[in-house]
Amino acid sequence: MSRDKILLAEDDATLAFIIEDALVREGFEVVSVRNGEQGLMLFKSSAPDLVVADVMMPKMDGFEMVRLIRMISLGVPVLFLTARTALDDVVKGFELGANDYIRKPFQIRELVVRIKALLRRNSLSPAEDTTISAGDFTLDFSHQRLNCGSVSRELSHIEAVIIDELFRHANEVVEARTLMYRIWQNDDYNNLNRLHGFIYKIRKYLSRSMSVELLNVRGVGYKLATDTV
Repeated sequence: MSRDKILLAEDDATLAFIIEDALVREGFEVVSVRNGEQGLMLFKSSAPDLVVADVMMPKMDGFEMVRLIRMISLGVPVLFLTARTALDDVVKGFELGANDYIRKPFQIRELVVRIKALLRRNSLSPAEDTTISAGDFTLDFSHQRLNCGSVSRELSHIEAVIIDELFRHANEVVEARTLMYRIWQNDDYNNLNRLHGFIYKIRKYLSRSMSVELLNVRGVGYKLATDTV
């Protein structure tokens, strides 16, 4: 039976050794680098099952590394390690495509539990179709682009995930908690306002055509109304 492979990008050599040792003891295969440039190269060559990335690294920080990784793969789970506590930094990490984050200092056991949870959820997630349409719009999920006629808009990872869920369930009510679980793996009430912010932007994108309308279903979630699915 093959072992899950973890790419660890952490510039603190002592912390990296402790994490790597713990993960190997848990049965994972670990490939480790000390900066974002090496992390990106190793991601391309080693095809890991999950990425653990420090935010602050030399040569290329974790945010930029993950942004470039998401241009290659949308499906590989990413967990950020960060000493930053500002909400904007956390939001930025999620918008770039992170699935989870842990603030430093942390307990190694917590890291192991979260890695296992991400891998388990990822193994149960259905593979994404490359494209899906609703009304006059086509979502190219793999390239994170929303197309309407000759106009193409680049999306953030979270915007692509939300639109994908809405398009797959056009003319059905999609619960807000469903979207939050797909994006952040929880339905924490604090994430609800963040979700509303993304919905506001997506509604503006969709207003380009009258073929679809994104409706609020009060107290429940959202419905993408369209005559053509």
